[in-house]
Amino acid sequence: MPSKKSDNGQLAKSMIRLKELGGDYEDEYICAMFGNLALCKFAVGKTVIASLRFQTHELNGSVFQDVVANDIQNI
Repeated sequence: MPSKKSDNGQLAKSMIRLKELGGDYEDEYICAMFGNLALCKFAVGKTVIASLRFQTHELNGSVFQDVVANDIQNI
């Protein structure tokens, strides 16, 4: 996607599914990752620490939530 925030006009984007620690029924989040973080690969089941940003917006009477991963660190 074109981006004014990147030197070459392109900004990497990928998605990741993060699940809270606990059990089988803990909350899960589908998060967008941008830039250098989007180029990182994380193993399924690996424990990580993540900083997330939650945003909501309304469109045509429906409310949507975006979850963006600001930082993810392996532990």
